[in-house]
Order: sequence, then structure tokens, then C-alpha cells
Amino acid sequence: MTKTIDIYAIGSALVDTEIRVTPEFLAANGIDKGVMTLVDEQRQDELVSALIKHHSHIDRACGGSACNSAVAAAEFGASVAFSGRVADDDDGALFAADLKDAGIRFHDVRASGDITGKCLVMVTPDADRTMNTFLGASVNHSLAEVDFDALAASHWLYLEGYLLTDQPRTDMVLDVLKFARDNGVKVALSLSDPFVVAVFETAIRQVIGAGVDLIFCNADEAKAFTQCESLEAAGDTLLHHCSAFAITDGANGALVGDMHSVEHVAGFPADAVDTNGAGDMFAGAFMSVLVTSGDKQAAASFGNRCAAQVVGKYGPRLSKAALQSLVLQKPA
Repeated sequence: MTKTIDIYAIGSALVDTEIRVTPEFLAANGIDKGVMTLVDEQRQDELVSALIKHHSHIDRACGGSACNSAVAAAEFGASVAFSGRVADDDDGALFAADLKDAGIRFHDVRASGDITGKCLVMVTPDADRTMNTFLGASVNHSLAEVDFDALAASHWLYLEGYLLTDQPRTDMVLDVLKFARDNGVKVALSLSDPFVVAVFETAIRQVIGAGVDLIFCNADEAKAFTQCESLEAAGDTLLHHCSAFAITDGANGALVGDMHSVEHVAGFPADAVDTNGAGDMFAGAFMSVLVTSGDKQAAASFGNRCAAQVVGKYGPRLSKAALQSLVLQKPA
């Protein structure tokens, strides 16, 4: 089949609500700082209500890790499709409209009698992000939400590790991955979060063993998955599981490798105020270069540049002016 789509992303379809908080608020409410925690809707609503009383700044937009990367890739010129399960409610409509505005093809199958998932992103003054996630309809993501014609017409399948937090969705991912391999679609996987790596390692290894070409992760995730103390050792170990990797390391840049070479790619200066979405931005920017040039080092450098821009503001998205400036700096 002729390949007409650069990236087909699959992930939890969540409406992100970002709120600025203090470390004291996290401690007082028993929230583990700096990680993602799965919660029910009641718990999430209680936290949002408490924060609104303190007149906190709130932003809402379509989100989820793979969604954020898909939006970034599309903003940098890649043709992108996205699969995620939303409900037939106001949040589901917001999610679909945001993707349409981003120019992303969305297999819009809205579930009745369900609730669109939501992620509460709490950002502390040290720029750290803490997430409480109610998966909602996303927990029932199935093959019905996958546009297999679009997937077969894609160069890359991009998967988020958050999909692997239960067996039904892991089985769904394995079915989709097999279809991708059978149709000549390369596969990229983001490990997503140290929590996911620690708790759902068996599912992650099951999916990687089914055939993943490229792994995205940050330094903590890489070390947790490989049980290595250095990034270099972690990278070497990852190459036993895939043909290429990109490990982000904050301001230090990224370590990128494949079967031919491993290279440290320098980061860019940034005054960090919010690290939410930095890894997603890196992956989306990286993929937008990879699909056109195949140059992983150039892709990592551009990913670092874009991530440095996004951590300097609140929220996982960039302004139009910032995007236009970065597009001019994108490798050919």
C-alpha cells in the first residue's frame, strides 16, 4: 500500500487540565510529587474544586502523551492520524475539535454512556509536573477505535506506554502492532513514566518483544527499565530490545543510538517554569524530522530545541510565533 501518512499515533485520549500549585498543596492532599497517579473521577473532581477555590490559573486542551506528540509532529509539518477513545460528552467534543484544529486525522468514534478521560496536571514553582489521571473512556480503548486503513497507509506507528496499564489494552496494542508489522509500518514506543515502567514492566516487555523499532524514554525511565546506573549502559541495553532509542536527559540533552552508533546530542538553554509535555514535545519534534530525513542526530537536536522552548512556558503547547520560529530552524 502507498504510504500517505507519516505517523499514526495511539494513546489515551484525555482532556488535560493544568493548574499551578504549591508543594504544600500536594503534601496536604497526599499527592505523590513528580509522577503520574491513576485516580477515580470523584478524587479528581475534589482536587479541582479545592484548587479553583484558591483562584489558580487553569488551562484545558486535548491531551494525553501520544496526543501531545501527535500535535507537535503535525505542527512541524508531518501528516498525522490519531486513535483514542472519547465519550459522547462535552469533553469528547472538545478533544475532537482540538485535533481537527491541529490538522490531525482522528478516527472519531464516541462512546455513549461513558465519560471522556481527564488528566489533572499540577505544576509546582520548581517546574515539576505531577499528574492525577482519570482514564474514563480511554480504559476501554479497543480495536473499534483504530482506523486500520489509515494505519496501513502510515510510515510509523507511535504508541505510548500509558496504554499498557491493563491487560485488555495491552492485548489491543499487541494486535495493532502485529497488523503494523504485517503492513510494513515501523513502530515507536514511549515508555511514558517511571511509574509505568516500575509497575507494568511485564506488559512493556511483552510489547517490545513483539517488535519495536524505536524507544523513547527519559533518563529515569531508561535506568528503571534496564536496571543500569548510567545512560550509556542503559542505551547499550536498550539496543538488545530495539534497533534505535532516544533517551532525554533534561537540560543535558539526549542520548541517541542505533546499531551503528551512539551519540550524545547537546541540549539548549532554558528557563524552566513547567516541564509538563517536554518529553512529548521532544518525541513529536524528533519524529517530524525522522520521517523526512531519517537523521536521528538531527532529529534529537531539533527535539531538544523544541523541548527547551516548551519548558519555558506553562502548558505542553507552543504559541504560533514560537512554532513559526522553530519551523524555520527545522532540519531539511
